[in-house]
Amino acid sequence: MTSRSPAKARITPAEPNQLARSLTAMMLRLSRHAAALCFVCAAVFVAMTAMEFLYFRQLSGGLPSLDLRWTGFTPDEGMAWLTALGRRSSEIILVWHYLTFDLLFPALLSLTLVSLILATGRRLKAFRALSAQLQSLFALVLVLPYTLADYAQNIAVARMLSDFLSANPDSLSFASALIVTKFALLVIPVIVIAAFHLTGQKQR
Repeated sequence: MTSRSPAKARITPAEPNQLARSLTAMMLRLSRHAAALCFVCAAVFVAMTAMEFLYFRQLSGGLPSLDLRWTGFTPDEGMAWLTALGRRSSEIILVWHYLTFDLLFPALLSLTLVSLILATGRRLKAFRALSAQLQSLFALVLVLPYTLADYAQNIAVARMLSDFLSANPDSLSFASALIVTKFALLVIPVIVIAAFHLTGQKQR
């Protein structure tokens, strides 16, 4: 007596581009929420700025945080900031800045920039003529370098705040270079957004 094995259900392989299409659709939807993202991003930025000037500056004896030194800093300047903070104040800034606000803000700002690039770009005929994938890729390529640089800089500074022994001329110089790089990369999408907006106004 022969037994038949149950028929196996046909397994349809997942479409290779399905994930890419989902990500593209999600990014394009961001352009509809550009105003809301700008508002939330501005609110978080105001809160971070208030913390810096009303609280963190008191902990460091009036010295600005390394994050705000967009032209960079010398190893001596960086060490002076860490020394002025001391261990207790360093832990406070680590928790209330790098593990809270600055854990969220780079991602939030990046999403806001992507939404603005897509929103302003889609007002232009040449940009609308591109496929949805190319539009999303263009925005991502402009913004992602800033995002990576910002998080890398946060990790570098947070490591020194949590472990003073890791603060040396090399690590401080590296953190300074990352801060300068972060701001330089941030300027690129901002310029593109401004150019798209001005071009869109002229076309109207």
